[in-house]
Amino acid sequence: MTDFNTEIIDAFRANDGVVGGHFEGKRLVLLHHIGRKTGQERINPLVAAKDGDAYLLCGSMGGAPADPVWVGNVEAGSGEVTIEVGTETLRARSTVVRPDGAEWQRLYGIWSAYWPDSKEYETHTDRKFPIIRLEPVSTVD
Repeated sequence: MTDFNTEIIDAFRANDGVVGGHFEGKRLVLLHHIGRKTGQERINPLVAAKDGDAYLLCGSMGGAPADPVWVGNVEAGSGEVTIEVGTETLRARSTVVRPDGAEWQRLYGIWSAYWPDSKEYETHTDRKFPIIRLEPVSTVD
């Protein structure tokens, strides 16, 4: 997975945030977070739907039986992450919304409408995917 992510990150940065292939026409963000075990910065390219000024990410991992590691890292973090969106780098307040949360249904509805592959992912697991809402708070120089 790392080589695939590296290719996507390189394409994202070389093309001002635009990535083709399976992601053609979709918004991606590069999520910077700190590994809760290693303490090292990690970067994940992720599809992002919009909710007003905020970005929605989904911890689907293609329908895997467990949440992706990055979700746990964000959840265990300070509540603030860095994201690259297009040519901008932003600090954002992160909120992990679990399926038992009041906003989950609405947020998951927005994300799954934006990324229709989610319907296929749902067939691979009984797990309901967490949504991570990222509310930009400032730009990073």
